[in-house]
Amino acid sequence: MKRALISVSNKTGIIQFAKSLVDIGFEIISTGGTKEALERANLPVTSVETVTGFQEMLDGRVKTLNPHIHGGLLAKRDDPEHMKQLELKNICPIDLVCVNLYPFQETIAKKEISLDEAIEQIDIGGPAMLRSAAKNYADVTVVVDPNDYLTVITEYQKNKQTEFVTREKLAAKVFRHTAFYEALIADYLTEITQEKFPEKITLAYALKETLRYGENPHQKAAFYTVPFAKENTISCAKQLHGKALSYNNIRDANAALNIAAEFSGPVVVAVKHLNPCGVGRGNTIESAYLKAYEADPISIFGGIIALNQEVDERTARHMSELFLEIIIAPSFSKEAFKLLSQKKKIRLLTTSFAKSKQAIEKVSINGGLLLQDADALVENPEAYQVVTKKKPTETERKALEMQWNVVKHVKSNAIVIGDDTQTVGIGAGQMNRIGAAQIAISQAGEKSKGAVLASDAFFPMSDTVEAAAKAGITAIIQPGGSIRDKESIDKADQYGIAMILTNIRHFKH
Repeated sequence: MKRALISVSNKTGIIQFAKSLVDIGFEIISTGGTKEALERANLPVTSVETVTGFQEMLDGRVKTLNPHIHGGLLAKRDDPEHMKQLELKNICPIDLVCVNLYPFQETIAKKEISLDEAIEQIDIGGPAMLRSAAKNYADVTVVVDPNDYLTVITEYQKNKQTEFVTREKLAAKVFRHTAFYEALIADYLTEITQEKFPEKITLAYALKETLRYGENPHQKAAFYTVPFAKENTISCAKQLHGKALSYNNIRDANAALNIAAEFSGPVVVAVKHLNPCGVGRGNTIESAYLKAYEADPISIFGGIIALNQEVDERTARHMSELFLEIIIAPSFSKEAFKLLSQKKKIRLLTTSFAKSKQAIEKVSINGGLLLQDADALVENPEAYQVVTKKKPTETERKALEMQWNVVKHVKSNAIVIGDDTQTVGIGAGQMNRIGAAQIAISQAGEKSKGAVLASDAFFPMSDTVEAAAKAGITAIIQPGGSIRDKESIDKADQYGIAMILTNIRHFKH
């Protein structure tokens, strides 16, 4: 008679699975709550204690850590010496293991959970059985996912055994499952001990969905999320309408959310290819949208729009006049949703716009991974240094602070021009700073006159200030720190431009 060991915390489908195994001719052994559930279903079941001859101890911490279990799992069926040792020790082989683990993830997700409570949900026996069974997948079928029950039963019913390729896939899934589980525990304890960059890192991500393709149609892609993604993230956004998000959609929407989170009060952010093409502020979400649209009415076409307040009918009517890939907001009024959802291709998403706490950014490179603190420094404008004879007016200061919040999200080298309500020119991703400035100035056109300019890093020479002055810029904000700062300051004084140094750089690669 074949023997199956079943011990699960997730009991979805387990009764039918066990019944099917019994019908096939399996003897079922089990523990604790799973054994009780099977007995209530009138299924024959043998306790693990009967098999091991050893009563569980330490409040259940030790029950399956026994040679009668692990010997039955690890013995190679085609090795005469292994089978002889089992016979001498009166150990029966175990042919199938169905185990899932203590709910550690669900436990630590609860508010105000104690360390002791979390520690008690670290499964020891479960991972040990899974790993033993998976190691010996040549002979043992190991199941950790209820979604695999049907496949296993179907193959047993058809062939009286599972196929080797199935056992191999199930074993790989087990090791992914236990690795994910261990990673959660490692991350939890690492966070408690406040080790930001430990000697080894373990990353835990779960598949959210397979995407149609990546950046380009010839690239395959998938979307994975962290176990405890915050509500104010694209990972937790709720899609109300439209076709599935693409790889590029997800990245652009994430960028738009990050920019919108910099501001309080009504703000609208338009993003194309990870860079903002227009940011607008206003007294209402409608006026903020109009400012964002006017910032660059060409680039916004086909863009991703983030609005940090509910989309009302008036704003929706404006947005319905052009093609947009995504609109993401905290909510949509009934009238706005009805209007926008008439467009079949547009995606409508909702999520929280609360500012995220500081996090770690991860960037993959060939052969490695780079980790750094997110650029989420809380700055104090009072600490900025005015270095020119002309001091910025109150309106210019507000404009400078707004554009400074935008430029940190633009690919370097970055220059942003605007006032206290909108961007009017953005130069992104250039190999030299004057090149970025010329793009921003060209885009802004006549709107440069009386506007302010923000630069993500210092000016290596005074040419950017010269170009800004000729365009009519009245104030500049930049980090400073160049050995030639004085040249730029002198040039600003020459043209009567106010300049603020922040002593903070915002490179974005």
